[in-house]
Amino acid sequence: MENVLLIQFKDLGLGLVLGLSALGSGIGAGVAGMAAIGAWKKNYAQNKAASFMLVAFVGAPLTQTIYGMIVMNRMYELAAKGQYLWGIGAFCGAAIGLSAYWQGKCAAVACDAMGETGKGFGNYLVVLGMAETVALFVMAFTLGILGKLAGA
Repeated sequence: MENVLLIQFKDLGLGLVLGLSALGSGIGAGVAGMAAIGAWKKNYAQNKAASFMLVAFVGAPLTQTIYGMIVMNRMYELAAKGQYLWGIGAFCGAAIGLSAYWQGKCAAVACDAMGETGKGFGNYLVVLGMAETVALFVMAFTLGILGKLAGA
């Protein structure tokens, strides 16, 4: 009976890594999106041009969903061989998702600043890139671990 219960959760790690990554992306993009709308509203109220470049800030957290999918696809190969990988899925997905969440928070502040001043786009992107780098590191290191597990 125990084996049957474990088999039912064989894909839990896969779902966790993609789901948590996407959860962070959705929240991050939502937070940034609200800030972009607020910045545009201020611009419209002052009869100023509203910068469409704020959309770049809003979309920044979405890439973390792709990183989660890449890790999930690699995990699938091991799950098909009977390895469950729940911990890797949970912690990798949480780290990537949190990167997206905080990137979205940074993007929200960038939207506010850019909407107010119309300046600093490149500087703000650098900060967003730093938050993105955390997710890239997690993905790369996890793929390395999964490669070693596949070889074992």
